[in-house]
Amino acid sequence: MISTAILCSGQGAQNAGMFDLLADAAEAEPVFSAAKQLLGQDPRDFVRHATDEAIHLDKAGQILCCTQAMAAWSVIGSALQRPLLVAGYSIGELAAWGVAGLLDAEGVLKLAAQRASAMDEVTAEPSGLAAIRGLALPALRPICEARGAYIAIINAFDQILVGGTKAALDKVMEDAVASGAARTTMLPVAVASHTPLLTKASAAFRQELNEAPMPVEMPTGIRLLSGTDGAPIFDVRSGADKLARQIMQTVDWAACMDTCRAAGVIKIIELGPGAPLTRLMRDSIPEADAHSLAEFRSLDGFVRWATKV
Repeated sequence: MISTAILCSGQGAQNAGMFDLLADAAEAEPVFSAAKQLLGQDPRDFVRHATDEAIHLDKAGQILCCTQAMAAWSVIGSALQRPLLVAGYSIGELAAWGVAGLLDAEGVLKLAAQRASAMDEVTAEPSGLAAIRGLALPALRPICEARGAYIAIINAFDQILVGGTKAALDKVMEDAVASGAARTTMLPVAVASHTPLLTKASAAFRQELNEAPMPVEMPTGIRLLSGTDGAPIFDVRSGADKLARQIMQTVDWAACMDTCRAAGVIKIIELGPGAPLTRLMRDSIPEADAHSLAEFRSLDGFVRWATKV
């Protein structure tokens, strides 16, 4: 059994205050320095002064989400008792590889920038993700097929993200409501992540992973999950293949939560930004003690809770 899970968040919850608790943490300074080289300015200043649109641009968003995860991990990682289960949501899966010890923070952030560039390069027309709630997968899938859209992320049997062009997503949302969906929302994401529209980006990112320095064997004390199916990764090379393919394949976050439950997880630590995975986990594993860094008022409070055995 593994009692503690570490979750690395995806895009969507970036905000001006996302680094407030970590801003003065000495352990996180190298992470912020590495992010500065990619963003052109300190990420703490960037989120405070940039427009909301700029914070949610694909490249900036991917770098910022990985910066948040790696900065938080630099503060608490060494104090947590092993073994740990680690999973990441969308771009958060790349950060999870850093948490697991397969990449250092600089490597994670460099790959995040390369991943975003590859995705942006193949996005020829306005695209994105839409959240559909209250409509089960068997009912939603034919709607997507009819409109040229794709199932991007499965959060629960009736909580699903759909990816495609903006024109296709508009039609999917209309059809979903007509079929009984409770709510549809266009997300602040500029690419059709986790869909075949990004097949070429997936191949390009696999090449970048080939060149990234990584250990030959998986680190001990960590069970790292694949976002595509929730299965543990036991081999670095095949794991990297899956990490690249998730750009163009459906992410099954519901399966990741099932794996956490089966592993006996009773404590769930989300590194942020935001707390979307915490909310999903509270529904999936209500008996677990689940919190995100974003829910705390002080870094000391977060560290005390996260490291308490």
